[in-house]
Amino acid sequence: MDINSKKILIVEDEEKIVEFIESYLLNSGYEVYKALRGYDALKLFNSQNIDLILLDLMLPDIGGEQICREIRKTSQVPIIMLTAKSQEESILNGLDIGADDYITKPFSPRQMIARVKALLRRSSVENGNPDVLLFSNGDLIINVDDYTVEKAHEFVNLTPCEFKILLTLAKRPNKVFTREELINVAFEGDYFGYDRTIDSHIKNLRSKIETDSKDCKYILTVRGIGYKFGGD
Repeated sequence: MDINSKKILIVEDEEKIVEFIESYLLNSGYEVYKALRGYDALKLFNSQNIDLILLDLMLPDIGGEQICREIRKTSQVPIIMLTAKSQEESILNGLDIGADDYITKPFSPRQMIARVKALLRRSSVENGNPDVLLFSNGDLIINVDDYTVEKAHEFVNLTPCEFKILLTLAKRPNKVFTREELINVAFEGDYFGYDRTIDSHIKNLRSKIETDSKDCKYILTVRGIGYKFGGD
């Protein structure tokens, strides 16, 4: 087990669902703790340095809402509620008392892992990790340490050039870079193409991270000068 892996606590009374969730979390490199009952979950949480909780609302001893309230008295650990689609009122109550996100059953493993990763990254940013840049409440996440980018909870496949350009712009929001400046900063002078080739990289980058490439939110053109990053 990687000593730096994140610890995930599954609180769910249906053993088959627990096994299903556990297998995908383990395959994604997480350390997993399990509780079939609410009081057991609280004991585990108080004895382990848990990084995120997947919390079912319907438990045999105490409800998920009560567990959430107890945890929020002492911790801001990320909490994702596991709910049935018919539990809309419970979802709203859960979010009101401090849950961060929810997943409705049945859910796909891919959706679950994406939500877990996004929430852990967001938590990392809020706790002052300089190696993660988050914009628009998690719509765009740039992980500087492992050179990955997420857009709307999905990983985006960027080329090394595209990643360097995006990171250069994102680290200095609203600074306008000329094409020459962007090349010099992004590639540290180790680039011998024409400055207009940067436009091709920008076009490709926009197609991957912009919801609407005709109405860009992140990579903005400043006419006659160059480009700037517009994310908040």
